[in-house]
Formats: sequence, C-alpha cells, structure tokens
Amino acid sequence: MAKIKPQALLQQSKKKKGPSRVSITNILIYSLAVLLVVFVLFSAYRRWTQRSETPTHNGRSVLEDAAFPGLKNTNAPRFATLDTGKGSVTIELFKDTAPNVVDQFLKLCQDGYFKGILFRRVVKHSVIQAGDSAEFDVVKDWALQRKNLDTSLKQEEFMVGTPKANNEKGGFEFFIVSAQITDLNEKLTVFGRVAKGQEVVQEIEEVETDEQYQPKSPIEIMSVSLLQDI
Repeated sequence: MAKIKPQALLQQSKKKKGPSRVSITNILIYSLAVLLVVFVLFSAYRRWTQRSETPTHNGRSVLEDAAFPGLKNTNAPRFATLDTGKGSVTIELFKDTAPNVVDQFLKLCQDGYFKGILFRRVVKHSVIQAGDSAEFDVVKDWALQRKNLDTSLKQEEFMVGTPKANNEKGGFEFFIVSAQITDLNEKLTVFGRVAKGQEVVQEIEEVETDEQYQPKSPIEIMSVSLLQDI
C-alpha cells in the first residue's frame, strides 16, 4: 500500500469544506417568523388593554370611549341612555332604517356633545325637543295642532327623530314624540324609539313653560351611555 506523502495530505486538508453558511433565504424566513410572533403578541395585548378599559353601565359594556367608525354592525351600540334631570331615557337606535343619522348621533355621543344639552321646547302630551338649535317652526306647528293630536299612542311606540332640514348653524337636535303626529315622517327622520323611560318623557312634558314652550326651569342631559343591550 503506497504511502501518502505529507505534501499530499496537506493538499487534501485544504480541499475539505469549511462550516456551512446560513443562506439568505433562511435568514429571511426566520426574520418573518419572529415578526409574525411579535405582531400576534402585540395585537393580543392591545385588544386586552382596550377591553379592560371599557367602562360599564349597570353591569353592561358601555362603548362611549370605543372608536365607533370601523366597528362591525354586530358590535355597534344599539341603545343610548340619556341621563336627565328627571331620570333616564333609553332609546333604541334604528341602525337599519336610518344608518347615517344613527352614525352621526353615536359619534356626537362619543364626543360628549350632548352633555349639558337642554330640552329647549316642551309641548305637553306631544313632544320634547333637545339640542342646540333655536328653530321653533316645527314645535310651533305641532303645538298649535296639539288639540287634534292622538295621545292614546302606546308608550313603547314613542318615536325619536331629527329634522330633515339641515341646520345651517350645524349641531344636532332631536325630538321625542309621545303623540301621533300625521306629518311626523315629513318633517323628521325617525332614528329610534324610547325603549325605557317613557314615564320620564311624560314627566318632562309636564314642566311649566313660557309662551315659546321653553321650560322655565332648565332640564338638561347630564350624560349619555351607549349600550349593546338593556
């Protein structure tokens, strides 16, 4: 058996492969995997913190501080509870029939727009008006017709609407109607109904007013809570 010369052994050792290098493809795959894990953990943490910060109202989830735009319809608030100086009134919102008005109303609720808003007009056994508009035409017409209004409407049918005519000064006003008014749908976009607190509406209707149907003692909305159920 022929002996291999030392010089030949040296040449063979040089030909041996060094340690294999990690390919660029593997580096990219590992990096993407790490980023994916970080993203999942961050999303879970963010969702948990938002859920823990959501306030409650009577033991139920309140969505006052949630970012309403982008919420799915199944998660959107379906009720709004107005806490007034006379008690609480809960409105069921008609998202399906008046989506634009409901979205506007919800956004204003989240912005705290209605906090401190007064009921500016009150017509006994007919309607109460809340908001920042000084317009009087709609309420005046109904006030003049109130003797012919049907006051036998069932309490659960109290409608809530906002004028179809845009307010040039901006803002938002709404009416809670406790009587059957023939031209209701002509003047208002109905976006809800009183689901709870009809007796509070009737109590507000009984307050003393001046010739312009403005309450002599201010009645304000102190806060609004948005709920998914009641």
